[in-house]
Amino acid sequence: MQLELLQQILNCVSYAIVVVDKDCTVISMNNVALEFLKRRDRATSIGIEVKEILPIATPFIRKGLVSAEFRRGEGRIVKKGRELFFEITPLMVKGELEGAVVSLQKPSRYEELAVELSSFQEMAITLQAIFDSSSDGIWVTSGDGVVTQINRASEQLNGVKASRIVGKSISEVVVTGMVDVSVSLEVLEKKHQVSMIQNIAKTGRQLLCTGTPVFDASGSLSMVVVNERDVTELLDLREHLKTAREITEKARKEITNLNMLELEQGAFIAESKSINRLLVSALKLAQLEVSGILLLGESGTGKSMLAKLLHQRSPRSSGPFLAINCAAVPEQLFEAELFGYEKGAFTGARETGKAGLLALADGGTFFLDEVGEMSPSIQAKLLKCIDEKEFTPLGGSTPKKINCVIIAATNKNLEDLVRKRQFRKDLYYRLNVFTLTIPPLRERAEDIFALATSFLNKYNERYDTFKTLSPKSLRILQNYSFPGNIRELDSLIKKGVAVAEGELLDSYLEQSLLGVEESEAVFTKGMSLNEALDKVEKEMLVEARKACLTTRDMAEYLKISQPSVVRKLKKHGLGSSS
Repeated sequence: MQLELLQQILNCVSYAIVVVDKDCTVISMNNVALEFLKRRDRATSIGIEVKEILPIATPFIRKGLVSAEFRRGEGRIVKKGRELFFEITPLMVKGELEGAVVSLQKPSRYEELAVELSSFQEMAITLQAIFDSSSDGIWVTSGDGVVTQINRASEQLNGVKASRIVGKSISEVVVTGMVDVSVSLEVLEKKHQVSMIQNIAKTGRQLLCTGTPVFDASGSLSMVVVNERDVTELLDLREHLKTAREITEKARKEITNLNMLELEQGAFIAESKSINRLLVSALKLAQLEVSGILLLGESGTGKSMLAKLLHQRSPRSSGPFLAINCAAVPEQLFEAELFGYEKGAFTGARETGKAGLLALADGGTFFLDEVGEMSPSIQAKLLKCIDEKEFTPLGGSTPKKINCVIIAATNKNLEDLVRKRQFRKDLYYRLNVFTLTIPPLRERAEDIFALATSFLNKYNERYDTFKTLSPKSLRILQNYSFPGNIRELDSLIKKGVAVAEGELLDSYLEQSLLGVEESEAVFTKGMSLNEALDKVEKEMLVEARKACLTTRDMAEYLKISQPSVVRKLKKHGLGSSS
């Protein structure tokens, strides 16, 4: 009678329930489960193994039955999918684990609301963590001037406890003398963002405070958020910046010797006819001492090496060789790096000013790498500088003459950028008086063996190893397209010398270039679209790391931004290239 009553109770439940014993044998199920699982009747369902009707849930049931939590009558296992979700809980009889109860449901509105509520709760926890962990002080004041929140950093900066401030009027805080002026009161009065310096009597600190009004849907001011920054820390940062700039200045004086040393050690290897023709043209231009040489070629083909060769073989070889990567320097710093600045040109400027790269390159060669990444405003200033053969440092009034050969390089189609109005046509013609195009490595297979041998010798010496290339290795290399060009080949040989087992690199090259190992992107039934996309994304990142040395090269390889590459590497736990 009691069993019948329990069965009736189960049948009254609106969702499917399946009960199994410790051997994963079905011992009960309600009517909803019979219909849900399309079972003919209860008699043919009781006593069968649960995997016959719940194959996906069975592994999780077994896992729960052997867990310590289930044996204590605690814990639950929840798995969700697009069509249904199931929950597994322990079945306890007289304090002993006798099996498990599996509840099956289709998603409904109340579950969606529960998920949304959970998301909001997590968001609230995250925002509170950000609020409390910020190194800047944060005050929040209501629309009627009452302090509602201050974070830990603000407690330290102001020498107060939140418990003694929250709930007080901001006017009352000012009257106590804790601060001399209140940015919150200013914002409440003026209804717009206000910044000011506050002097904190208790800690003796000076805080740069910015108050921002927040308006509700009706347009009424609902709160004021104040950000506090300790300006004494900024003074320390300014000193560190000054020291860093002095170190950079010293390093810049040595950069030419270092660049030329790289050229001597790397040597420009040329076995193919196309590269030999290119070098003949390059040497002629070098002797003519002309500006306006544009180097074209895919990423990793050796454009910077060719620029150094042009300098070394020119009449200006005894002068400096300085370079700037147009993609690596932020736009707001580019002009200062290029033209330099005078004393007091901007906040944080050195008292003695600083010479720009164009001035430091006097009597030598100046190399503009990745010139296709230059912003329109800098393009205009560079054009004026080239046309007038002079420039004026930031904050200065006296122009300085240019006395250097200018070489530019890009892996982009500048003509296409000109058509799209992303690159100035007049600047393009100034930089493109002479063009040298470096063919990709896949179009000059004759160079592959010589380059690979050179890299092999270099890394064998560096790592004190004796790795070798067989004829089979050479065939593998020559049959590969090398989308990363010479840089990819360099990286490939370096990794092989460092990690490959045995002296021959055959197996390592097969695995790296021929894809001997199976693809990681294996798609399984029931996998969501996001999961499948994540697998493909991870495999492409792994492939790009094999082909490239830096995240910037990977970004170019994958046709996405460099910050996106760094973020995705971190997401997939792949670390980061230099």
